[in-house]
Amino acid sequence: MKHPFLFLAGIFISLAITAQDFKKLPGFGEVTKEELQVTECDFEKGAAAMVMFNEGESFFRINSSSPNNPFFEQTDVRVRIKIFNQKGFEQADVKIPYPSFDKSVSITKFSAQTYNLDAGGNIVVTKVDKASVYDKNVNKRFSEKSFAFPEVKAGSIIEYKYTLDNASSNSWYFQKSIPVKYSRFIVNFPPELVVNVTPYGSLPLQRGSSDRKGVGNYSWYITENVPGLTNEPFMSCREDYLQKLEVRLTALDFPGVPRRNLLRSWPGIIKELVDDEDFGKQLKKDIPRTADLDAMLKAVNDPFKKMSIIHNYVRTNMEWNGYTSIWALDGVKSAWKDKKGTSGEINLILINLLKDAGLTAYPLLVSTKSNGMVNTGVAGFDQFDKVMAHVTIGDKYYVLDATEKVTPSSLIPLDVMMTEALLIAKLDSYEWGWKTLWDNEHAYYRSVTLNVEADTSGNLKGAATLTANDYERCRLLPEGAKSIDQLTSSIKNTDGITIDSITTENATTDSLPLIENIYFKSKGSSSGDYKYFSVNLFTGLEKNPFLAEERATDIFYSANQKYELNGLIFLPDGYTMEELPKSVRMIMPDTSIVFIRQSSFSEGFLNVRYQLVFKKPFYAKDEYPGFREFYKKLYALLNEQYVYRKEK
Repeated sequence: MKHPFLFLAGIFISLAITAQDFKKLPGFGEVTKEELQVTECDFEKGAAAMVMFNEGESFFRINSSSPNNPFFEQTDVRVRIKIFNQKGFEQADVKIPYPSFDKSVSITKFSAQTYNLDAGGNIVVTKVDKASVYDKNVNKRFSEKSFAFPEVKAGSIIEYKYTLDNASSNSWYFQKSIPVKYSRFIVNFPPELVVNVTPYGSLPLQRGSSDRKGVGNYSWYITENVPGLTNEPFMSCREDYLQKLEVRLTALDFPGVPRRNLLRSWPGIIKELVDDEDFGKQLKKDIPRTADLDAMLKAVNDPFKKMSIIHNYVRTNMEWNGYTSIWALDGVKSAWKDKKGTSGEINLILINLLKDAGLTAYPLLVSTKSNGMVNTGVAGFDQFDKVMAHVTIGDKYYVLDATEKVTPSSLIPLDVMMTEALLIAKLDSYEWGWKTLWDNEHAYYRSVTLNVEADTSGNLKGAATLTANDYERCRLLPEGAKSIDQLTSSIKNTDGITIDSITTENATTDSLPLIENIYFKSKGSSSGDYKYFSVNLFTGLEKNPFLAEERATDIFYSANQKYELNGLIFLPDGYTMEELPKSVRMIMPDTSIVFIRQSSFSEGFLNVRYQLVFKKPFYAKDEYPGFREFYKKLYALLNEQYVYRKEK
């Protein structure tokens, strides 16, 4: 997901720069017995696999034979990986995506093989059979080469290489999900070409260059002993945090000829999209109206209601084929006829119908959480993975995604909250431009009401009402009404709780809060005359997710949050509370998180109230030490036991 606050932080990096001659790597197939006998990564214990080395080299050359395409790009890649255990086997399934809308782009010089030791200690090489290598057209713009290594086991080494012809690798990742022992990227271009290389990340980076005769510029970038970046709770896109380089050909600079700038501009991108057959021209297609939609809209004058009716109609009647794209690859008319299409086709249909109903609607290019952060300083539609509808009504705007079945029309979809999106409109309309997608009025809001009885063993029995509003409703119903079974299953599997029954309200009405009525038993504990129980039930806050001492990524919740718990607990006759946990009010130093706990006891019943409010959705990794300490105290308070005993 792309949040605007991260980009500037991402480009200020700490570089350890040394001009040096880089070491010679072993050739393809040159594997030693000692390498095959290595059993673990020496700088990251417990890793399932390790990149022993990977190397890429991008060549940029003058192509004098083609005035319309005066330069040639090529990237050579080689990767060698050590597998330590079964969890590392997933590294043996490889997919290499590449652009294919330009038919001159291809992957050549491909080779891959597995290395093992046999019982006698001999090195056995198993090549990847060319018959098991597949080139798949993902769509008419992109393809994918996929293959799986044979004979992979704990201790194996796998290695592959290939050349990407007529295209360069715009991004080179030194860091991956597994540790990388050594990574090197080389940029090789003549003086007539201007190439910009931008490093991102905070890990030490070695850099060197030379002016080779006949080449012009030969630069290399090296990292060593790079730790793997694993998933962390509430992280956004992993690729936003990986150590990497971005390489771009920016200009042609021939002697005696004015410099030709090759950098694209956002206005140029917008003009291209408006005129593109798979995008802008699809908004001019005449989509056949349907009698039932016309009937729904006939007596509706309110613009918001009209928008909601069209939004719900499209997402109810169109089936998403699972492919995310900004393009209508088969056309909106074909998708409308088949009632099935890509995200691009479905949302461009939605925009068509909204405009036809007289609403101010435009395409909005977005990058979802899984796709990563947009670099607004570098123009290119390849940074976006989805198009949504942007609708303006009065002084408010709405963002609609008809491939998603849960989010009401009033809410910005969660997977693009707190991101920068590009509104596509004709340049002379002055309506195009960047939009920051943020909703400060709605939050994750969960409320739990308990009405229970405690028994003489510390157990609780009774009813809980869970109410989920706004984004919390969306989070609990990620797949729509069908996920009710999934939701109730997760509640039933909560440790120490036995569910007698669950009833659900408003699961299919997105304008109302989701309500779960839960009848349950909760197991407590006892020690002699003292009985113990926790009231932190069904809040979703039972276990602290921030136990790790260090963190490599920012914490990203997508929206603000509010949790409330109100409980009424009746004690058995003849029992009384021991000293009550203190009422507290705890606040983060920046006041962004507030926790309140109150409790009182009178005439045999305990009354408790918890409230937790998050006033911001994002915490930088530099804030993590203080944030982690706050969470440690927070969960100690949330899970503090209430103690009662028999009256003396």
